[in-house]
Amino acid sequence: MSTATALRAGAETEAASLPALLARAEHLAGSVLLGDHGRRRSGMGDDFWQYRPAQPGDSRRMVDHRRSARGDTEFVREREWQIAQSVMFWVDQGASMRFTSNDNLPQKADRARLLGLAAAILLVRGGERVGLTGTALPPRRGNTQILRLAEMFTTDATDDYSPPEHRAMIPSARAVFVSDFMGDVSEVRLALTKAADRGVRGVLLHLLDPSEEAFPFRGRTIFESVGGSLSHETLKASDLRDRYLDRLASRKAELSELCAVTGWQYGLHHTDSTAQSALLWLYRALDTGSIR
Repeated sequence: MSTATALRAGAETEAASLPALLARAEHLAGSVLLGDHGRRRSGMGDDFWQYRPAQPGDSRRMVDHRRSARGDTEFVREREWQIAQSVMFWVDQGASMRFTSNDNLPQKADRARLLGLAAAILLVRGGERVGLTGTALPPRRGNTQILRLAEMFTTDATDDYSPPEHRAMIPSARAVFVSDFMGDVSEVRLALTKAADRGVRGVLLHLLDPSEEAFPFRGRTIFESVGGSLSHETLKASDLRDRYLDRLASRKAELSELCAVTGWQYGLHHTDSTAQSALLWLYRALDTGSIR
């Protein structure tokens, strides 16, 4: 298992190739937190942002006389609008996430943790607060918080399937859920419904091993859950393929529809694809304004 330090190193590598993510603040009571630059634009705040030439209508008090004295143009000193968004993560740590069909592929858990932490790094670099859903790690800023996230992400759960944590969601904040969503879908529905009731919008990233899409099994096969709570033996695994694929397609459709109803974004990622592609999708999903 990756240590917290190794996980962060990998996540930093993934995050380094993307610009800092500036999460879009939602202007609702209780959803915005004053602090470091969550959005880089002029407005209320104490931090200097930029100089710009004075324009008609600007107050004389806005003119920076020291900067203007360097030439013939008057310049206005603008401050940065200081609004930080809280973004809460739930990264599935159930035993089913520790599955991999090939030694050359990462476990679903390792990929989920990497993506979750890399996304958190981008958000922190953009001035946002990050944390976990629930009460264990409330959203905060800074590198210390990234280390705390790494430590929390490396703790495995014993149950085969872990339900999404939906307690203590900050009203009108943002959230990121990463899981294989192989467990009871009613738990996901409950979590997203409660989130929507509190004005929380977010991203649901469905993460699967390629064998879970292809179902390449034939002949006598014993299927066992990673946690050991489930076991099924069949003499003709190929006879189960169509039924399994139908149920998987149904699960995808159900998750996608649930996201559409609650204002979330649904994405699918396979562990044989690059982590960069999934991180880029998360970046776009959170930064394009598609979540309101």
